[in-house]
Amino acid sequence: MKRSVISLIIIIIIIVFSPLQVFSQDFQQSFFEISGEVKDSSSKEPLVFSDLIIEGTNIATVTNTEGEYLLKIPDSLKQEHVIIQQLGYDGKRIAISTLLNVNQILLDKSITTLNEVTINVPKDAETLVRLMLKRKAENSFDTGASMTGFYRETIKKRRQNASLSEAVVEIYKQPTTSNKRDAVKIVKVRKNTNYSKLDTLALKLQGGPFSNLYADIVKYPQYIFSETNLSDYEFTFDKPTQINDQLIYIVNFKQRPELKNPLYYGKLFIDADNFALTSAIYSLNVENKVLASELFVRKKPNKVTVYPTQANYRVNYRTHNGKWYFSYSNILLTFKVSWKGRLFSSYYTLNSEMAITDWELTKVRYEKPNNRNLILKPSTILIDETSGFQDPEFWGEYNIIEPEKSIENAIKKISKKLEKA
Repeated sequence: MKRSVISLIIIIIIIVFSPLQVFSQDFQQSFFEISGEVKDSSSKEPLVFSDLIIEGTNIATVTNTEGEYLLKIPDSLKQEHVIIQQLGYDGKRIAISTLLNVNQILLDKSITTLNEVTINVPKDAETLVRLMLKRKAENSFDTGASMTGFYRETIKKRRQNASLSEAVVEIYKQPTTSNKRDAVKIVKVRKNTNYSKLDTLALKLQGGPFSNLYADIVKYPQYIFSETNLSDYEFTFDKPTQINDQLIYIVNFKQRPELKNPLYYGKLFIDADNFALTSAIYSLNVENKVLASELFVRKKPNKVTVYPTQANYRVNYRTHNGKWYFSYSNILLTFKVSWKGRLFSSYYTLNSEMAITDWELTKVRYEKPNNRNLILKPSTILIDETSGFQDPEFWGEYNIIEPEKSIENAIKKISKKLEKA
């Protein structure tokens, strides 16, 4: 089986401690912030991964796992509106001036009527997936795009400790029809890590932002499935849903039971009008521990056994002038680590996410910076490239994803330990 580049992102190494450094930089405050929560209007449950887009622009952010958002807006756009979108819900358009005084946005679930389901429906689910792959050129921009993205990766042992690395990156996104790989460079980066209470072993993500870019099924179908290996999967229709009054087909997929190599299973959300992929939620089959471990583990001590217990992926797309583009991806991996001669095993969770916060179409790739260390490679380990975490003005006007409370609490505990040390 061809190895997936998405999977090959884990390295296990012995820890080397280094002092925490701090960056500082002055920014001109030509923007303001709005923040709050997006919730289900009935249950009041937080809505995760909701899009918030400033109308008439490409400036956007996404809610975190607590349903919280933070959006930095240029002063010149104070009179504009924010569009809030969530799969399966009716969208909302709210004036920015209103959101300055309101910190809770409630969305209503969409209701799909039966007569809409029969409109333009392909004869079977696999045919729909083939149409989605075939029409990716029509549904995407035919030129490259310069994108600003926010990237975050966290590493935890159970829930007691955390390593957090974050970066603002500039991405040159190649057209979906191009065989060339996207390019990435660092704009700003920071980290906070403390493994003083952990084993002498640590897990590191290899690939950094590239791993999340490779989760883009439209641009990189070869890493999940393409027209050549669709026969390895079974496809079935699920109950359709809506986004902003637009019908969305849901296709379930899983590998055929006779196949032993680890493949993927999950759901594809496909626009009923143009057959564009709007979102995908999928996981790697990790039932075969030996084969699944070979996909992930690049290096480890001989006395250690490591295998994944879950590998979950998500990718979202937004639409602009009838064209769809990559907007967000999330990877969640959990590993069981067992030492020879030790009674108990350790469980590590690795999570990485990337959100596109601004973009513009361009045919020119970014100029290479003088400092070549800013250019990322697919083999990059971001945590080894970063330092600094204390400066509150670090990000300036760049949009980021609001940190989850659990991460914030972990960092506070780490800071207290470092102060005592």
